[in-house]
Amino acid sequence: MNLRKSLYRKEKNYALMSFLLGILFASLFFIPNMIAGNGYFVFYGDFNAQQIPFYQMVHDSILNGDTMWSNTTDLGANLVGSYSFYLLGSPFFWITLLFPSGAVPYLMGPLLILKIACASLTSYLFLQRYVKNKSTAVFGALLYAFSGFSVYNVFFNHFHEAILIFPLLLYSIDEYMYKKRKGIVALSVFLACTMNYYFFVGQVVFVIIYWVLRICTKTYPKIKFTELLILAFEVIIGFLMTAVILLPSILSVIQNNRLSEWPNGWNAVVYDTPQKYVHIIESFFFPPDIAARPNFTPDSGGNWASIAGWLPLVGMTGVIGFLQTKEKHWLNKLIPLLIVVALVPIFNAAFQGFNMNYYARWFYMFDLILVLATVISMENAEVDWLKATRISAGITVVILLLVGLMPNTSEVDNKTTFGLENYSEWLWIYGSIAIVSMCGFVFILKAFAHNRKKMMRMLALALALVVAVYGNYLVYLGVLQSNKDFIIDYSLNGGKDLKIYDIKNVRSDFYECTDNLGMYWQIPNIQAFQSIVPGSIMDFYPTFDSARDVASRPDTELYGLRGLLSVKYLFDNPSDDENFIDEDGNTKMPGFKYLDTGNGVNIYENQYYVPMGFMYNDFISSKEFKDIPTNNRDKALMKAMVLSKKQMKKYSSITGYKESNDDSSYTSSKADSFTYNESSYKKDCENRKNQSCKNFKYINNGFTATIDNKGKDNLVFFSVPYEDGWSAYVNGKEVNIEKVNVSFMAVKVDGNSTSEIKFTYKTPGLSAGFAITLISGVIYIGYIGFLYYRKRKVKK
Repeated sequence: MNLRKSLYRKEKNYALMSFLLGILFASLFFIPNMIAGNGYFVFYGDFNAQQIPFYQMVHDSILNGDTMWSNTTDLGANLVGSYSFYLLGSPFFWITLLFPSGAVPYLMGPLLILKIACASLTSYLFLQRYVKNKSTAVFGALLYAFSGFSVYNVFFNHFHEAILIFPLLLYSIDEYMYKKRKGIVALSVFLACTMNYYFFVGQVVFVIIYWVLRICTKTYPKIKFTELLILAFEVIIGFLMTAVILLPSILSVIQNNRLSEWPNGWNAVVYDTPQKYVHIIESFFFPPDIAARPNFTPDSGGNWASIAGWLPLVGMTGVIGFLQTKEKHWLNKLIPLLIVVALVPIFNAAFQGFNMNYYARWFYMFDLILVLATVISMENAEVDWLKATRISAGITVVILLLVGLMPNTSEVDNKTTFGLENYSEWLWIYGSIAIVSMCGFVFILKAFAHNRKKMMRMLALALALVVAVYGNYLVYLGVLQSNKDFIIDYSLNGGKDLKIYDIKNVRSDFYECTDNLGMYWQIPNIQAFQSIVPGSIMDFYPTFDSARDVASRPDTELYGLRGLLSVKYLFDNPSDDENFIDEDGNTKMPGFKYLDTGNGVNIYENQYYVPMGFMYNDFISSKEFKDIPTNNRDKALMKAMVLSKKQMKKYSSITGYKESNDDSSYTSSKADSFTYNESSYKKDCENRKNQSCKNFKYINNGFTATIDNKGKDNLVFFSVPYEDGWSAYVNGKEVNIEKVNVSFMAVKVDGNSTSEIKFTYKTPGLSAGFAITLISGVIYIGYIGFLYYRKRKVKK
């Protein structure tokens, strides 16, 4: 009995070993960079601009009770809908709630280490079924956890939840098919969908391909119809348990017009540039480029596409060795199929709901299959490792020489240079790492073939060395692209050195500053690098020919929006090349005056500031507004409120709208008399300020304001995005909310009176989602209880 327990503990230790080695290996490149960052892990791009401020801002919002509406995200946003994709479904985010706000930025590095270690653990669980020696599975788990995809996507911190949960999905399917183990499929589906619904779509596609292929190749045990029904039940119940986060997310995401590019014509069959094919192929033979800096193929159009699939140390050598063998194996069918999927746009797009914006964000799933082929080949005596190395090294060298030495004549100055890459030094370092590591891998396999235990130790040491070298080099390249010192000194301090008493209760603007600096400081502002915001915001900016895809960055030419959106302060980083003061010493937008310098920025105050919540004397219809030239629309919104024709009729006593039988009385437009210049803009701001609210205040999940209306009945405008979840109260009585000025809200107030206005927000779909989650969760618990009861009964 003691011997059996000892063996059991030894068996379990391999899973623990995978986890602990994952922590150790990740520490090799995270901890040095955390030390260099004074305890912070600071990278570049999206990691600095989104991952760090998102974590801290949402952490603070939840602890402060602001669980539904975020007034520091763009012009305001549904907290659940905007952040479920990034962090709300992640258990790693919820760990941060155990710590104070100031600790959250320090946790970013340790949490990434923990995520990577979990990926090592879950991939071990999947791999160990298919190898004879558990140590081989541990090695494979480390290959997966530190794949090129994993290290590349440190840039996208939230991708790692998908990387770690996917092996658990395949493991649970295997457990059910091989052992008929019940309950685990539902749990893994629940975890995968909760952690990230976007990646779950791709995981479902992959699991279907995997399961159908295993059934068709008869490499799964036969399954009875009743067992198939139970499997379907677990998938459905696991999916339904995610409703509390999934339903609000769906209702938010369907408003996003970034999802509208569908398969069409030749773009669904072939990629738009030949470089993309080279990029895809080389990504499996070389360490990854850093995000937004594709080096081998600068014009492939894959800047943020996560095109990375390299397996550290081994590259494609193990896969090529596996494919050489005559053995009939389901992987011999799956791997070629996945290659075709990667190279055909419409098939690739299936992993993201057939959105044709190119991404390779499913390559971590491909990597797991390549790792499986590699570890199986390591235990196969028939593999010709020298031949596999020659092929793998040959492909690597050919790509390296073609890209690195190809003559390239510039069309501008007719000058010929050698090399197609952007950064020559990076290219040859990547190539050296790839070639030296694959040769070292095969050397260890051959040199220590007689002593497997020593061989696995040497492979682990070699892998640790490669991970340390390429991990630190990639992070180093990323840090070079960032303003690390500014972030550490002036962003992560939360703007504590800004001596502005009302900064938390008014909107601000930023001129050419670090993205999402307002989120770091947690102040309302009009600049936002956030992809998932209310649909009304997505509709608003295109009205002025201002793009709104992943960010809100209104140009200074749209200075009228600063009045409309109640901007009081503007911050400018004096250390960059762009300056808010032009060559003549004037500010680049009218009305702004230098106030002070502090916290690393110059501070300007808007002399034309209009407090949030104001009324108009004039009103125009949506049709009239569309007839105004695009470059004047921002200023027109300070002159008149824009209403639909139906609203013009509904509030005719306010708008003065009259309609005769032939509509002739309303053919002339007030907008025809509008003048657009800086002096008229100043006057319009003064007029709106004279009719504005006092005591405007943000509250949890809403805002309040008071307005003294000394004239007739009117509509009070608030530049807060219109959303279905809003309710409004005037003097305690619930009133209708009107969608006005393209995308915002207004409520009616009585004339010659003081009105107390209150808006509160409740996340659409949250209550219904919670009910579905609760009911399905009870069913799942009952199902597990029934299985446990039946198992005990059978034992008796």
